[in-house]
Amino acid sequence: MAEFITDLSGHSFLRYALLTGVLASIACGIVGTYVVTRRITSVAGAIAHSILGGMGGARYCQVVLGWTWFDPLVGAVAAALVSAVIIAWVRIAAQEREDTVIGAVWAIGMAAGLLFIFRTPGYNEDLMSYLFGSILMVSPEDLWLIGGLDALVVGTGLLFYNKLLAVCFDEEFARIRGLRVDLYHILLLCLTALTVVLLVTVVGIVMVIALLTLPAAIASQLSRKLWHMMVLSSLLTLVFTTGGMAVSYGPDLPAGATIILIAGACYITTLLAVRVSGKVRA
Repeated sequence: MAEFITDLSGHSFLRYALLTGVLASIACGIVGTYVVTRRITSVAGAIAHSILGGMGGARYCQVVLGWTWFDPLVGAVAAALVSAVIIAWVRIAAQEREDTVIGAVWAIGMAAGLLFIFRTPGYNEDLMSYLFGSILMVSPEDLWLIGGLDALVVGTGLLFYNKLLAVCFDEEFARIRGLRVDLYHILLLCLTALTVVLLVTVVGIVMVIALLTLPAAIASQLSRKLWHMMVLSSLLTLVFTTGGMAVSYGPDLPAGATIILIAGACYITTLLAVRVSGKVRA
């Protein structure tokens, strides 16, 4: 950890990684709270895994078709939003079982991504790093895109805070009050999709759901108001990402896996502490 702090001033890639963690933490805290409260973790998982198709397609277009502007992160945003809209549309308009379309989006996105990777000449190291996290490989261009996504997610989440709060806690009551529940459900899924793209750069596709849900789950044990939960979840995500990078830097461990292990350990500790304190009060 001391080595990480010492090298922080001398290596720009470490500063970029730290800033990425800060930006991702803000959106993660807000949207992760909605995801945990609304109980749509499986939807977020499907979106997370479907974006491999967008990344693979973007990389294929770059290498084979020469579309140099089509960055994998741009492909990830497009795939995530399309997946979110498909899941919402099937639930609302087609009246199909949501778990069926979640499984389909999850599998098709991953399969399409793997096919694009296979058909793209050369070894796609960048795409493979997205599976397991690449926070130390974030470029200044990526930071601008992440910052823009972060501002959009946070601004939208705060602007529609009360309406999303009503939809998350009591959908039927929100309908009775005349709230357009389906519209805000789509909005929530799109916010989740954008946050998933943010977190993919931090911990990768495989572990993105853990970072989206664990800080919010810990915060839910310690908070009674939704906005308190958002603030605490954002702070916890920042601590986990920064701590995970610092701990993994010296031994040269995977940063994404280290971040998730720290978050998981804190989650288990929190559950045990809450249970023990509850028994003591009883």
